Amino acid sequence: MKIFGTRTCLVLVACSVGVWIAQDRWKTMAAQEQTLVTVTRIYTGSDGQTHAEEMDPKLAPASGRTGFEQSAVTKTTGLRFIRRSPGLIEDWHTAPQRQYGITLSGRGEVEVAGGQKIRLEPGRIILIEDLTGKGHITRAIGTEAWTSVLIPLADQ
Repeated sequence: MKIFGTRTCLVLVACSVGVWIAQDRWKTMAAQEQTLVTVTRIYTGSDGQTHAEEMDPKLAPASGRTGFEQSAVTKTTGLRFIRRSPGLIEDWHTAPQRQYGITLSGRGEVEVAGGQKIRLEPGRIILIEDLTGKGHITRAIGTEAWTSVLIPLADQ
């Protein structure tokens, strides 16, 4: 007794292979969509110059929440919105306090020791900690205002 013909078997095999490939691609895409949270830390080195380094905050699974990761809580003292006109340049200066800066719109850049420039585009997060030394240059670049939020950190 013949249940399936050759053509039907080929269709079933092709469909199975197609589902397997689609699942594999979906897993790959899901892994790629998990973007890391990257923070650019701007700090004063032992040479008195401001330097930059990339760091990834540690994220851990949240208790009882599937598919949810979070960092430890960082104590802050407030929040301030800043808008800089296109072309505005703040020459060498240090940060008034440790603070996070997050670009909301427009474009900016911070220049540190050795002429290294860090582009600040929407979504870019920086941790500004160069309270001493030569400091950094801040520039609003492009043709639109650069809007960011500054979040001062509590002393720890």
